[in-house]
Amino acid sequence: MNLADENNKDVEIYRKAGHPDRLHIVSRTGAPEELLGLLDAAGLERRREETDGPVYTWHETPEGLSQKAQRQLVSREILPLLLAGYDVNIDPDEFDVTAWAQAMQAHRAAWGWPGAHQPPPPPAADPPRPRR
Repeated sequence: MNLADENNKDVEIYRKAGHPDRLHIVSRTGAPEELLGLLDAAGLERRREETDGPVYTWHETPEGLSQKAQRQLVSREILPLLLAGYDVNIDPDEFDVTAWAQAMQAHRAAWGWPGAHQPPPPPAADPPRPRR
């Protein structure tokens, strides 16, 4: 069953039960080649299963990545999908906030948004302590 069809989302990202070594990125049945190409370009591996009915196509994270690296990879790739107009639903346990923030920062910098490359302000200095 294609979860994306059921939830009216273009892309669903989750860890499939029984396959903890990879994240599954499922696109709707009959997804446009543009969407599949974006997922391919992200370094995700395309898979297909032909049935007597529809042909199911999905992507998986590459073999050998740690779970953290998998989360970072898919979280970075959500932004290009959203910018291309696709809906994305990711299992909250698989979302990496830092990778998402880095993708947003890179996007802002590429577009020259103010403040995109400003480092965070330094921490406030503690007042000097009196010597005894």
